[in-house]
Amino acid sequence: MKIAILSRNSKLYSTIRLIEAAEARGHEVRVLDVKRCYMNITSHNPSISYRGEKLTGFDAVIPRIGASVTFYGTAVLRQFEMMNVFPLNESVAISRSRDKLRSVQLLARKGIGLPVTGFANNPDDIEDLISQVGGAPLVIKLLEGTQGIGVVLAETHNAAESVIQAFMGLNANIMIQEFIKEAGGSDIRCLVVDDKVVASMKRQGTEGDFRSNLHRGGTASLIRLTPEERSTAVRAAQIMGLNVCGVDLLRSNHGPVIMEVNSSPGLQGIESASGKDIAGLIIQFIEKRTQSLENSKDKLATRTRTRGKG
Repeated sequence: MKIAILSRNSKLYSTIRLIEAAEARGHEVRVLDVKRCYMNITSHNPSISYRGEKLTGFDAVIPRIGASVTFYGTAVLRQFEMMNVFPLNESVAISRSRDKLRSVQLLARKGIGLPVTGFANNPDDIEDLISQVGGAPLVIKLLEGTQGIGVVLAETHNAAESVIQAFMGLNANIMIQEFIKEAGGSDIRCLVVDDKVVASMKRQGTEGDFRSNLHRGGTASLIRLTPEERSTAVRAAQIMGLNVCGVDLLRSNHGPVIMEVNSSPGLQGIESASGKDIAGLIIQFIEKRTQSLENSKDKLATRTRTRGKG
């Protein structure tokens, strides 16, 4: 197969591992900076060019699209989809998961465990909003934030009011959530591939920091999931429509609650903690799915030829 990886940095661990895994299985791989891709959106003949070259012949595309380039990155991915190139994750699923508020609403509609979450636009509603999520302490999140940036723990009612008012004053979109104290500054990252949890790890924040992101100095260790946690992670991935994702959950007193579904999960922490070849599993999934699509096309072509003879 010929596989494209949409990544702005070919030296990132996750990108390198995907290249290694694909080449080890005999595939041709090309890394494309998504910001340097440009499109000709034409009926019946859509195309993508890259640094003056028209891109052709790709069988699959692996999107490693950062949050800061979601809009343009998903547009490029849609163009690949129009060219009948198999996407590891579809553009619509990535857009869905990147919208924190929408993803929470979709998960809530399907009965997935979540922290109590509030959203408002007017400063006059802050008092009631805080009470609806159970009061302080509570967590305030920028909807556009990633890797723990733009996430604030307000430990008192006054602090919560002040921070929310400040964000609203900057016209920033935020949501507030109950603080799951019993999680103890840790969360669980579940790596889902093809409706199965293939690896999991516990991420522990640094002392005094309730955020457990590895990018912020957190540590990772192996953990055994409960059946309920495993089922919750798989259902969350299915609701988002993601073939491969990282599902972050907390252990609360009322069961597992989902914090986020990440459509471009980093591989370094989960591979180190689990000792598993996650990149290889992703490539194997692509092989399986593209082969299935090819078989379906062959069957359709055979049926069409048979009808024509009849």
